[in-house]
Amino acid sequence: MIEDSLNPPYYAVIFTTVLSDNLNGYDAMAIKMESLAKQQKGYLGIESARSEVGITVSYWEDLDAIVQWKNNIEHMEAREMGREQWYKKYQLRICKVEREYGFNK
Repeated sequence: MIEDSLNPPYYAVIFTTVLSDNLNGYDAMAIKMESLAKQQKGYLGIESARSEVGITVSYWEDLDAIVQWKNNIEHMEAREMGREQWYKKYQLRICKVEREYGFNK
């Protein structure tokens, strides 16, 4: 899903990944983490695409909301499983969105 007009300023967490060959449990955990993130204070939305490189962008009201999500126990456990099993590589970037515009036909 492409998020429409989130009223800047807000923050984007860009999570890029390269998956390993062992994806046992990965899809179920991804669904669980998205559902859990939606319950977090300050959560605004998410967009995701996967090819050779996966890109997930989650949107947050402020940096405190991002820290709270990072410190969520279930999210911490999922990150550990990702490092141990699912990811060959990942990179996380946090950006402040100052402006946005788009097109919808």
